[in-house]
Amino acid sequence: MLQQDSNDDTEDVSLFDAEEETTNRPKKSKIRHPVASFFHLFFRVSAIVVYLLCELFSSSFIACMVTIILLLSCDFWAVKNVTGRLMVGLRWWNHIDEDGKSHWVFESRKASAQESKTVSEAESRIFWLGLIACPVLWVIFAFSALFSFRVKWLAVVIMGVVLQGANLYGYIRCKVGSRKNLTNMATSYLGKQFLKQNTGDEQTS
Repeated sequence: MLQQDSNDDTEDVSLFDAEEETTNRPKKSKIRHPVASFFHLFFRVSAIVVYLLCELFSSSFIACMVTIILLLSCDFWAVKNVTGRLMVGLRWWNHIDEDGKSHWVFESRKASAQESKTVSEAESRIFWLGLIACPVLWVIFAFSALFSFRVKWLAVVIMGVVLQGANLYGYIRCKVGSRKNLTNMATSYLGKQFLKQNTGDEQTS
């Protein structure tokens, strides 16, 4: 079901049924997608480690910058397209319609009676911890580079803030959007019931 936000051309939709995980597994704290969980943290943590230590092992700023940007780019792609869907059932993306208009789409796996059984609490914690903590660190690095006059590193840390901040914003919209849909549905239902009751009362009088 597509629901378009008229203010910023965004849509909150549900993931395709074919992409939903098997729902017979009990909800456990164990990690069900170890590879996805590993790469969810690997690229972003590696970028931070390289940023902090690269000057100790290499005198080439260009080599350090290219390495960090490659790690940030790999992290952006992996988190946006793979780990979010597998670990927490969320995904966001953009598409261009036939009129050339850009639409931002925020997806969440369809809720069901057994939906809670498909979510690993451990994976959810890993996902949100990595998603929130790393952009905060890049913001701290940005202020540190600014105040210590390390101007050449500003472009690198700004790239970290932008790429990881974009994923954080997108997944927050996915999470909040699903709750907003429920609120809109409840409000619409109550409004229809109120209107129906008032219309019925007027007809009987």
